[in-house]
Amino acid sequence: MAAAAHDAPQIHPLSDVQSPHIGLRTRIWQFCVILPGARIGADCNINAQVLVENDVVVGDRVTLKSGVQLWDGLRVEDDVFIGPNASFTNDRLPRSRQRPAAFQQTIIERGASIGANATILGGVRIGAGALIGAGSVVTRDVPAGELWVGNPARSRGPVPDRD
Repeated sequence: MAAAAHDAPQIHPLSDVQSPHIGLRTRIWQFCVILPGARIGADCNINAQVLVENDVVVGDRVTLKSGVQLWDGLRVEDDVFIGPNASFTNDRLPRSRQRPAAFQQTIIERGASIGANATILGGVRIGAGALIGAGSVVTRDVPAGELWVGNPARSRGPVPDRD
């Protein structure tokens, strides 16, 4: 059965969405580029000026704020928030015109949040419900439910309750 028109993804005409794998009710704003192999779930909100490469999987109900680039090897589970200009890497030894045999895989687990301008190095896992503070540099795995801040990012204990 075909999806109702109001369930179809909403893609701004000034975006270049090459992937046929965009979930229902997902909104993609202007000046985004989504490459053909990318897979994006339902009910996502992808703000302006976002790039998503081919070997990227984005779950359902994910928010990608402006200026985010998701590089090959990134896996973003459901209900994740990625703040403006957060940066990801996927190559331990980057060199011009020298691609690795395989890019590092980075996993952002369900419900995690990454603050604005945070940098996430390739090959790490950010646990479910974890919170990465704005401007932090994550160089190693982050356990579920923890708040990490700083450069390099370190644990500050459990994510505080929202008041």
